[in-house]
Amino acid sequence: MEINSSGADFILLGFSSRPQLEHVISVIVFIFYVVTLVGNTTIMVVSYLDSQLHTPMYFFLSNLSFVDLCYTTSIVPQMLVNLWSSKKSITYGGCALQFFFALDLGATECLLLAVMAYDRYAAVCQPLHYTVIMHPVLCQKMVLSAWLGGLGSALILCSLTLKLPRCGHREVDNFFCEMPALIKMACVYSRVIEVVVFTLGVIFLLVPLSLILISYGVITQAVMKIKSATRWRKVLNTCGSHLTVVTLFYGTLIYMYMKPQNTISHEEGQFFTLFYTIVTPSLNPLIYTLRNKDVKSAVKRILGIDKHSAKV
Repeated sequence: MEINSSGADFILLGFSSRPQLEHVISVIVFIFYVVTLVGNTTIMVVSYLDSQLHTPMYFFLSNLSFVDLCYTTSIVPQMLVNLWSSKKSITYGGCALQFFFALDLGATECLLLAVMAYDRYAAVCQPLHYTVIMHPVLCQKMVLSAWLGGLGSALILCSLTLKLPRCGHREVDNFFCEMPALIKMACVYSRVIEVVVFTLGVIFLLVPLSLILISYGVITQAVMKIKSATRWRKVLNTCGSHLTVVTLFYGTLIYMYMKPQNTISHEEGQFFTLFYTIVTPSLNPLIYTLRNKDVKSAVKRILGIDKHSAKV
């Protein structure tokens, strides 16, 4: 009989092995969270308000920003409370919701990044037919497919993982309710979950990444033929931003989810988890805006800076 009922709280161990670092970590996490909130909200608002950004690229980017915003918000507030409190607990329901949203939003982001790579392929390799290929209905369907795909994977993995017997174990060896930590809590080995995790890992990590690499392989060939230095530079800026985000996000996720869990040390796991849950979502808007003149110009137009400069 399982002692831990659905009403019992879980204990998030987090960084309890190094309590002297908890306040320092909380300040760093808070700063990254504020950057994530401001950066991603700015991208969504600017993309909505500025008519010149009503393009497929910024439609996808707005969805990516919304995913990142929800992803970090499902983790960070509870994490900050626990870092500043002696009671490192989370309710069973809170843990289940945190686990579900982390899976759902993480899988959705994987698919969205692949969709964005296809958009870049169409823009660079089929510029004359771009508006026909990437028409609004197709863009909406692609985004909807990404959201539904993430939802489906989260429902499957959540239902399987939360049914595992824990034999009274309540300690989650992480700073939030993530799948590897919850599976380690189980007192039985589940071959079914191992197979499902690997299969979904291939579908949501390796397949999208392969499609992204294929898209950029074709884009690279097209870029080499471009003679206009201005257009060549613009292509590199937009594609470079997306590739940077893909490298940061997929690199850490594949390392964590496709590598056997017993080969990853506790400190190593915490570092990579911190990186793709908190650091990467804060870097995404910076990567896209700092290298993007369109977004900078849109922000100036909305704030009226251009008009003010012209009058002066």
